[in-house]
Amino acid sequence: DVDLVELNEAFASQSLQVIRELGFDPARVNVNGGAIALGHPLGMSGARLVVTLLHELRRRRGRYGLATLCVGVGQGQAALFTRASD
Repeated sequence: DVDLVELNEAFASQSLQVIRELGFDPARVNVNGGAIALGHPLGMSGARLVVTLLHELRRRRGRYGLATLCVGVGQGQAALFTRASD
């Protein structure tokens, strides 16, 4: 199971549908807020998502984290990260 998900969302309705469709636990998605709350800086949204995810995995001692990124024109990207043991 994935411990945390950083879901880059452009619209709240998109996030809700992705969470439902993929069966994510909403309590594990964007635990510090998402792009609507924190912003999505042009050209570095992916870096913000990954750094947020890695820091939160470490803080919570989680093992697996998923970062997703919408790229535009219907494209998308996702990366699964595994935190090394302490």
